[in-house]
Amino acid sequence: MQSRQSLVENLTSVRGIRCWGAYTGVKSMRRDLAIILSEVVANASAVFTQNEVVAEPVKISREHIKNGKARLLVVNAGNANACTGRQGAEGARAMVDAAAEAYGLPKEEILIASTGIIGREFPTEQVVKGIRENADKLSNDSRAGTFVANAIMTTDTFAKEGFLRFTLDGKTVNMAGVAKGSGMVHPNMATMLAFIVTDAAIAQPLLDKAFREAVKRSFNMITVDGDTSTNDMASIMANGMAGNPEITEEDNASYRLFCEKLEELCRHLAKLIVSDGEGSSKFIEYRVVNAPDEDTARKIIRTVSNSSLVKAAMFGRDPNWGRIVAAAGRAGVPFDYTSVDLYIGTRDGLVPMLLQGEPQELDQVRMKRILREPEIHIEMDMHQGDASATGWGADLTTDYVLFNSTYTT
Repeated sequence: MQSRQSLVENLTSVRGIRCWGAYTGVKSMRRDLAIILSEVVANASAVFTQNEVVAEPVKISREHIKNGKARLLVVNAGNANACTGRQGAEGARAMVDAAAEAYGLPKEEILIASTGIIGREFPTEQVVKGIRENADKLSNDSRAGTFVANAIMTTDTFAKEGFLRFTLDGKTVNMAGVAKGSGMVHPNMATMLAFIVTDAAIAQPLLDKAFREAVKRSFNMITVDGDTSTNDMASIMANGMAGNPEITEEDNASYRLFCEKLEELCRHLAKLIVSDGEGSSKFIEYRVVNAPDEDTARKIIRTVSNSSLVKAAMFGRDPNWGRIVAAAGRAGVPFDYTSVDLYIGTRDGLVPMLLQGEPQELDQVRMKRILREPEIHIEMDMHQGDASATGWGADLTTDYVLFNSTYTT
């Protein structure tokens, strides 16, 4: 998987994909409109925020994705178009209308998304003008892919891209994605957006199943601040232009490989989001092993990784493992700490905090040194089964509080 730097291979390396990232003036001096087009109708899937307060573009895209097809994705940054009433609803429809006219597409093949501040009047005129003026600029040049990654950013400090290539039944398949997110990240399908394209041929029901599983193990396993946005959306388009025999059966090697690669790409993008957490100083990987089932492991990770006390301890380099155990105990699943092993450390090694429920003697100086590292690993062995899960989070810093106390001012 390629890193966060601007990629030579990205969205535009996927056959049949053209795109562009444009400046419309909604955001000062930054690209703020992203457009991704598939030359042919693609099988598609998308998941959306579970927040009861839902942005206007989410309402439209939820309806359009029901047919399992898409060709065009349009995203504006700088305004979330959430809690904007009738004016915002009309603005979202105007986005679709303008795109349908500009590209000669049925409205149902168009997905839209927005990101930015909630409750501000939607800049319909600027966004619609931007769609029309940039309709003929779409390109398969790699710079266009990076323009898209930059155009969906809000508080992000770097563009988030990913690309991978693999072989399916003798055909070379490309898969690429972009994402944005830095704060208001605690997806439940943060502000989190992710858009993936591939030229693999796969039946829509299997694409939908694979994508939902990949999201469950990637974007839904990250947290920065515990806030689920009104605009969260992740989507995928698979246009089949790689020429591989269409994957139509779940129980075969091609489908399993597709799922593996899709999850790899989603995890890559999800981890980039956490590493860019607003004000964060540490990237924390949480792992639960030997759990009775994956759902139990996932619930424990999401509860622990979202604990303000755990995150504050990591920021303060305090090996206060009791906060981790206490958080696990309120995850809503059966939890017996007396059978648990708990470790804290880095990629190079883990230090036991608890073994079979017995506290271990700690070298405080050593632990302070370990917790000074920018990447921390926390692992819990439940000794109750063979299921596991992994998640990622950030620490809670004074910079996060300061940044978000003046976000709109």
